[in-house]
Amino acid sequence: MLTAKQHELIRFIQSRLEETGISPSFEEMKEALDLKSKSGVHRLISALEERGFIRRLPNRARALEVLKQPEDVNSSPARLPASGTAANDVSTLAAKPSAPPPTPANDVIEIPLHGRIAAGAPIEALESHSTLPVPAALLGAGEHYALEVSGDSMVEAGIFDGDFALVKRTDTARDGEIVVALVRNEEATLKYLRRENGKIRLDPANALYEPQIYEPHEVVVQGKLAGLLRRYH
Repeated sequence: MLTAKQHELIRFIQSRLEETGISPSFEEMKEALDLKSKSGVHRLISALEERGFIRRLPNRARALEVLKQPEDVNSSPARLPASGTAANDVSTLAAKPSAPPPTPANDVIEIPLHGRIAAGAPIEALESHSTLPVPAALLGAGEHYALEVSGDSMVEAGIFDGDFALVKRTDTARDGEIVVALVRNEEATLKYLRRENGKIRLDPANALYEPQIYEPHEVVVQGKLAGLLRRYH
């Protein structure tokens, strides 16, 4: 069961694809749904993507494909096929020629910017009204936030002081993934996560630093690295 806004968005995307062969931009979707920000559009798209209704075509910020529509959603009469069959009829959709590849666009969304990683405070304590504009193509499905990297403990992984870590919010991670870990409810740090002999090991990516080993209850995963932004001065 989709929400009203999810319903509205998938109808709008399908309509634009049928009319122009190009999926609408984040700005166009924001205006069509009367949303206050593009981050709201991003959340709706992520929810539809996770539920298998749409997918993002790789390497294109503006390319969306409608995989299916809700059973109770039909296209308006103006968009019915010539045979009069409803537009969400599977055989009709399969028979339609594929639309031209959507053109890339520089869609940008704003995600929360929580402060500097390893600042000595839990992520929750860093909540603020600051945001960071990020190209939509850098983010996949899910909820994201950004942290400014402080220090050189991850330089061998290509993560430098002053970079912005783009983090997918999650409380689980696999061994070897770079995570935001809250240690003893006091300090947030960006490290490789590994499980070893019943312990949690947080590995730096700098030979000058030693791994940090904790009891499982002392470490809470608050996200995993999804991308990086770097400013050159």
